[in-house]
Parts: sequence; structure tokens; C-alpha cells
Amino acid sequence: QGEILYSNFCESCHMQDGSGLGAEIPPLAGADYIPANQEKLACLIRHGISEEIAVNGKKYQQLMPGVEALSDVEITNIINYVNQAWSNDFGTITLGEVRVQLEACKH
Repeated sequence: QGEILYSNFCESCHMQDGSGLGAEIPPLAGADYIPANQEKLACLIRHGISEEIAVNGKKYQQLMPGVEALSDVEITNIINYVNQAWSNDFGTITLGEVRVQLEACKH
């Protein structure tokens, strides 16, 4: 399910192979940002991000819109897919952990 959700909601910007889009959209494949920010990923997916971030030593400031319609389970599945896709080995996250993150970032 995570792969299908990624294809539907993330792939148009982050690409099928997780490589991102040049200097505009950061990669997810091999991205140092992902394991370093596991506690922020659920909120980032649901609410988006507008601040500058650094991924693998490059700075990105492109607005990423959130996807408010995704359920907690769907967000969990996307994170776990990204954590394991493209030779990433960033572990897994539980639904409970995602719910704690989302509760902490309610808008």
C-alpha cells in the first residue's frame, strides 16, 4: 500500500526512483534528512513544509504542500515505504508513533 500511495501522492515531485527534481525538489533515495528527521515526517506529509531544509548537503526551499486527506495509516505506510525503498535502510515507524507525531503538530 505504501508504494501505491507514494505513486499517487509523492512521485510526481520526488520521482519514481526517489531522486527528486534537480535543485527544486530534494531526493528521498539515500537522503540523510529522512533518518535524521523521522519524528517530523508524519507532520511534513500531512501539513507540508515551507522552511528551508538541507538534504545531503544541498539546501531546498521549494514549498511542499501537505496532503490533509491521508489517514494516519496511509501516512505510516508511505513513511515505511520511503524508509525501505531505493536501497534506503531507515527502519520502520509504527502507527502509534505516527499518531503521536500528528497530535504534536495539529494546526
